[in-house]
Amino acid sequence: MTDGEPSPDIDRDAELDVSLRHLLDRAVIIEERVRRAVAARQATDPHPDDEFRGLYLNDETVLRLLNEGRSIAAPDDTEADRLSAAESRANETSRLHAVAREFGLSALDVEVLLISLLPDLDDRFESFYGYLNDDVTRRRPSSGLALGLCGLPGADSGARARLHPLSPLRAGGLLLIEEPERPFLARALRVPDRVTAHLLGDDTPDPRITDLLVPRPDVPGVGDPAPLARALNNGVRLAYLREDQGGAGTSLGASALLRSGRTPLGVDLDRLSEDPNPSEAVRVLTREARLTGSGMVCGPLDALTPEKVGVIRQLTNAHVPVILVGRAPWDASWSKHPPLLLQAPRVEPTARAELWKASYGAGVPPNLDLTRTLSPFLLTPDQIAGAARATSQTAALNGGSLKPDDVRAGARAQNAAGLDRLARHIEPAVGWDDLVLPPDPLAQLRELTARARHRDRVLGEWGMRPGGGRGRGVTALFAGDSGTGKTMSAEVIAADLGLDLYTVDLSTVIDKYVGETEKNLERIFTEAAGINGVLLFDEADAIFGKRSEVKDAHDRYANVESAYLLQRMETFDGLAILATNLRANLDDAFTRRLDLVVDFPLPEAAERLVLWQRCLAPLLPHSEDVDLAFCAESFELAGGNIRSIAITAAYLKAESNSPLTMRDLIHAIQREYQKLGRLTLASEFGPYVALLN
Repeated sequence: MTDGEPSPDIDRDAELDVSLRHLLDRAVIIEERVRRAVAARQATDPHPDDEFRGLYLNDETVLRLLNEGRSIAAPDDTEADRLSAAESRANETSRLHAVAREFGLSALDVEVLLISLLPDLDDRFESFYGYLNDDVTRRRPSSGLALGLCGLPGADSGARARLHPLSPLRAGGLLLIEEPERPFLARALRVPDRVTAHLLGDDTPDPRITDLLVPRPDVPGVGDPAPLARALNNGVRLAYLREDQGGAGTSLGASALLRSGRTPLGVDLDRLSEDPNPSEAVRVLTREARLTGSGMVCGPLDALTPEKVGVIRQLTNAHVPVILVGRAPWDASWSKHPPLLLQAPRVEPTARAELWKASYGAGVPPNLDLTRTLSPFLLTPDQIAGAARATSQTAALNGGSLKPDDVRAGARAQNAAGLDRLARHIEPAVGWDDLVLPPDPLAQLRELTARARHRDRVLGEWGMRPGGGRGRGVTALFAGDSGTGKTMSAEVIAADLGLDLYTVDLSTVIDKYVGETEKNLERIFTEAAGINGVLLFDEADAIFGKRSEVKDAHDRYANVESAYLLQRMETFDGLAILATNLRANLDDAFTRRLDLVVDFPLPEAAERLVLWQRCLAPLLPHSEDVDLAFCAESFELAGGNIRSIAITAAYLKAESNSPLTMRDLIHAIQREYQKLGRLTLASEFGPYVALLN
């Protein structure tokens, strides 16, 4: 701080002083308003010294309120004249007329609604109703009072039926009858605040459902909404759009509603399933849609099945167009009204890039190929918008620069977390340069990433896999001895595509009870359909084994398990990799369904030398006598074994705190041989046999 500059403490105190003064100034204004209101009440109160004032209303006070001059009618007008004048000033597009038409209200219903509404429009009517109820504490109209003001006796059964729970007023949520413990004619009537606000021109949604509503934008270029819009215009009130991973059902439904002249009201069924009272929430949602002339687009439907079928039935009985979106097959028991069944399209890679740009807002670097970067990710329009927002935050953290890895990270952030409970989540940390493989397996791995990246174009746009209900998944088999790089290759593929890797834990799958293994696998495939990742089944021969001749019940159930897996793998939409040490044990039917079979051979001497050099990292100090060329030539080991030896040697040197020597390396090799159960032959160790313990 230089001379003459105020200290930070002085500046902070000055800011606090200004804020406090502003708050006190505003408080003085409110105080003056209160003073004026008290003075006005004292000036107009005919009995200011009455010790019972506020506990009753006398005739003089009620007449004074009635004669305050607030009426807009001429003194000599009859009720019919006033009604005619009111209707002439209104038209069929008025909100009251629209509500009466939408909810099927009779003339009596409208009168009761207005009588119940007046205390919320003019506070004098609280006093009037308290006076007419002969109870100053009951400041809303009772059922009997409302019917009496309409000129009907309280015993009129037809009039009482207009206040029945299934009447248009109450079933539509326009009128509440409170104090149910009182006799029918003494129960208070109240109009919900949301209905009052709507009639006054306010379309802010009811706070009860704010957390359940999500925007459903009209997304151009994703499917054709015209057929569904025509069906809605022709009276269809229920449709079910079934979609696969990355489907655009909600956007297609919103577009169709807009074309049919209705505003889409998006409902998140995941949040609705967690609501403590979903039935009440659906009633409020339905009322909101009817008040605003909207249709509901609700998804995902899977969140409500099978425990909350009653909520699905309630949605299908709404008096507005309802478009449900989900992945589960439609069950006819969910609704007495058969829905229009349609298949929702996917968001194809080109459309994903355009949606992402629109949601991101800022400019995209010209060298960033969004179509290629997003092609491995199966995302809905909502998920694409969320991915773009997540990426913008990451870019802001990096000073505004946008990188492909940021785009991929934003897309991965849209993954569901359910699969983490069933499989081990691995964030890829290796790349192509870390793989040491012969040219042919390496080329096959690159072909596998190309399949995963372009599957939507080849199988979707070009239609190269028609019929049969087959998915757009990519499945590969990695076969080879332990330690030859199968798991690492899966990690490299996931990293290249920008996806996460999930390794299936067999302990969560295999079950001794009949049918349980299939159920566990189905849970894994179901959860995997909600994420963008690579699914790795290690030791796959334990699950995908050959079917055998049926000799007993065990063989029959084992064959049923394998047959189920054959069918399920064919309909899987993701990227699945099966890794096995025993390729011969796999069922032949799996081979036909595989896109690629990659054999991982044991490394040759030249490849082993590269592995030794990479595993003994430059950060690990070692002496000049370490002969890696001899190790590569003499010891036929897989890459996993070489890495294990290097780690063992590193621990030895960490303990001794000295550079790595050939003696340490020979000792680590000896330990690996003992672990593998291999004999320590002097011919293999050559000139270094003397270093053996």
